[in-house]
Amino acid sequence: MATRRSFLSHVGAASAAAVAFRDRAIDVVEAAGSAAGGASPAEIASNEDYWREIQGAFTLDRTMINLNNGGVCPSPRVVMDALKRYLDQSNQAPVWNMWQQLEPGIEGVRRDLAAEFGCDPEEMAITRNASESLEICIMGLDLKAGDEVLTTNQDYPRMITAWKQRERRDGVVLKQFSFPVPAPSMDDLYERFVKGVTPKTKVILICHITNLTGQIFPVKRVCEFARSRGIDVIVDGAHAFGQWPIKHKDLDCDFYGVSLHKWMLAPIGTGFLYVRRNRIKSLWPLMAAEAKQDDDIRKYEEIGTHPAANHNAIAEAVFFHRGIGVERKAARFRYLRDRWMKRLAANPKFVINTSFDPQMSCAIANVGIRDVDTGKLHMHLWTKQRIFTVPIIHAEFHGLRVTPNVYTTVGEIDAFAEAMEQVAEKGLPA
Repeated sequence: MATRRSFLSHVGAASAAAVAFRDRAIDVVEAAGSAAGGASPAEIASNEDYWREIQGAFTLDRTMINLNNGGVCPSPRVVMDALKRYLDQSNQAPVWNMWQQLEPGIEGVRRDLAAEFGCDPEEMAITRNASESLEICIMGLDLKAGDEVLTTNQDYPRMITAWKQRERRDGVVLKQFSFPVPAPSMDDLYERFVKGVTPKTKVILICHITNLTGQIFPVKRVCEFARSRGIDVIVDGAHAFGQWPIKHKDLDCDFYGVSLHKWMLAPIGTGFLYVRRNRIKSLWPLMAAEAKQDDDIRKYEEIGTHPAANHNAIAEAVFFHRGIGVERKAARFRYLRDRWMKRLAANPKFVINTSFDPQMSCAIANVGIRDVDTGKLHMHLWTKQRIFTVPIIHAEFHGLRVTPNVYTTVGEIDAFAEAMEQVAEKGLPA
């Protein structure tokens, strides 16, 4: 494994500026990968010299510990520089620079994302977030009164709200089922979907990974089962893509929605929608498109005037992501997760709501303290320790959602664990 001296010596060949991540962040990420040599992702996961160089690619407020990367992630400097550059160029003469020069760049972004997801570029629409992507599917499928939609009681609130609107408007029936946290197995999750299906089921909405506890679902098995019954499956990949290796062939889904401002580190307000090519014609766009676009994936991008800068800067985010490597990212996420989860799990006062199984979780995890109010715990950590988490209050469980990222240090993880142990021992201050 590379030492810090040999690592910096290797990276120094790129340039001193690159080592500091001041001007050439992507060069350093690529050099860091070369310096890693043949080290496995598991070996790199605990190599703090490697991750210190990656951490330097971000401009952050280090007076706080941000453990809410499941909501929206900071972009690395190289992405923000591109975004600002494109915005400035647009503003100089929007009618020409934005529409004629920058807007065509979306095709390169489409190509890069399609390659990353493993699909045809003609199946990849660039959207503003997962909510837009998924609501295109929710509102765009032809359903009639009495048709049933099946999902869990832990799916994202905006998607549930969208289905409830279809209930009010069209008379469809939303059915939700519960599952334990953490789930005992992938088989258990699969069987709950199977048992929930009735002859009236027309659509299944399934999270690839839940935003509440980080539970990963057996998407491909559910898709295969549903297809055999003529049931559509919409996959909510908002929190999945960019967190661990994901290719379409591993899912075999018809519809997949993503927020790129989460684990792909793209600008805020970017996402994508995958639609299998033979399903594009039958899926209505959320905003009207001409009939000649019926078979064109771009009909889902007809949203009126919008900034080209946001979606063009996705290209830099993809390049940065590839420079690290998604396998290394996933290994690092699980290393950080295990560092605090195993430490707290040894104390019976803590309730761990996330599986340790690497097939069932990755960066997102959830923990509570017995007999301690989760909301007050969240506020204590933030106001007293400047540690930001997300309080999850569900009818069936509660706890703090903890989501580090590639810029998170082990010192920050340890500070969180220590703060939690202090509360478990002494309680919250009056």
